[in-house]
Amino acid sequence: MVAQNYLVIAMFISFIALLFTGFPVAWVLAGVGIAFGGIAWFTDNVMHWTMTGLDYNTLGLLVGRIFGIMDNWVLIALPMFIFMGLMLDKSGIAKRMMHSMQRLFGNVKGGLAVTVALIGIILAASTGIIGASVVLLGVMSLPVMLKQNYDKPLALGTIAASGCLGILIPPSIMLVLMGDQLAIPILDLFMGAVFPGLILGFLYILYILVYCKINPEKAPLAADHREVNLKDVLEALYDILPPAGLILVVLGSIFMGIATVTEASGFGAIGATVIAILFKRFTWKVLKDVVINTMNTAAYIFAIFVGATVFALVLRECGGDQLIESALTGLGLGPTGLIIFVLVVVFFLGFFLDWIEITLIILPLLAPVIATLDLQINGFGVVDYPKLTWFAMLVAVTLQTSFLTPPVGFALFYLKGVCPPSVSLIDIYRGVIPFIILQLIALVLIFIFPELVTWFPSKVFKPL
Repeated sequence: MVAQNYLVIAMFISFIALLFTGFPVAWVLAGVGIAFGGIAWFTDNVMHWTMTGLDYNTLGLLVGRIFGIMDNWVLIALPMFIFMGLMLDKSGIAKRMMHSMQRLFGNVKGGLAVTVALIGIILAASTGIIGASVVLLGVMSLPVMLKQNYDKPLALGTIAASGCLGILIPPSIMLVLMGDQLAIPILDLFMGAVFPGLILGFLYILYILVYCKINPEKAPLAADHREVNLKDVLEALYDILPPAGLILVVLGSIFMGIATVTEASGFGAIGATVIAILFKRFTWKVLKDVVINTMNTAAYIFAIFVGATVFALVLRECGGDQLIESALTGLGLGPTGLIIFVLVVVFFLGFFLDWIEITLIILPLLAPVIATLDLQINGFGVVDYPKLTWFAMLVAVTLQTSFLTPPVGFALFYLKGVCPPSVSLIDIYRGVIPFIILQLIALVLIFIFPELVTWFPSKVFKPL
């Protein structure tokens, strides 16, 4: 094995080991990158053991790359979409939708669970942050479902799975990062995620309705349920239309080429503020809280960006790209087998790493390998990078499944943190298993039929 390959392997081992120390991921990435940059320089220029080519000029590239991150107009969409989701949360719209939709579906077996799934879809299209969606749904709907004597696993599984939709349904901030890291149009990713997101939402609702039809005792109707009248319908529309309309305007302006992702994100932030004013929930304290939370979340992401840039530069200069490419192609699995292998690795990485680290570190290393595979993915002559767009959707659904999977899925612990003492972790494990199966079905469908990802982008008007 070439000497610098040992440095690459040692870098990965050091990074994984330091993650368990509790240090912030951004500092771990940057620290490991700087440390091994020094080691590579020493072994190359002093000891002459390696031939990494690392010198002061190469390390000086970091300044330009970090400036490039801060100067990237596309990434301005991140804090804007985060602001949009947080402001919609503060507007109380989710709670209003919960009450009005609960009345709307009050006579349907499993209607409350369907309500949670529908709100999860709307929240996914407005927040894009898994932790926030799971916690909000848990705090808002779990007490109501338990009071109505819902089966604990059904209630918990619905909440956890619906909250995880935020990673996939546009305008997901993960898709913004994926587009930037894979150097593919974010517009294609947004449009490519529409059908996979709708398929998952449809599978969730269909499962809930069928399950509750077969086991009506698991989802009893509320004691005070009544026939739906016109007032209930109008109130539901009044509560649903503002956030749904905002999402449609934001995504529609992007899809139709009227606005860029960055411009649409700014409109979304303003629109969310208007909704908060409309529902009389806007105050200066609310604005301050949203701005501070947006800053904290965005700073966390950009700090990881900087750390990952340091780590990736040193890794590439040490030959990490070539090592990973040769290791993957040397498995002899063929294109399809290699994709499956990569998805399995990403699945297990999702137990230990957040989607941000996986997107910033792992995807750029895998992209060159995936782009060269002999895969016939139809882009209909319009989608710029059909293979990478399809692969990004597979990774997104895989990560979503990983975050739900026991024993260490992130979403499970987000939910456990807001559950009453009577709810055990085993209850949550039992509840998410059917939804994991549904997600695997969706993943297989996307794998077998790539057109589920590439067809819609090819049919929507795109600017020249």
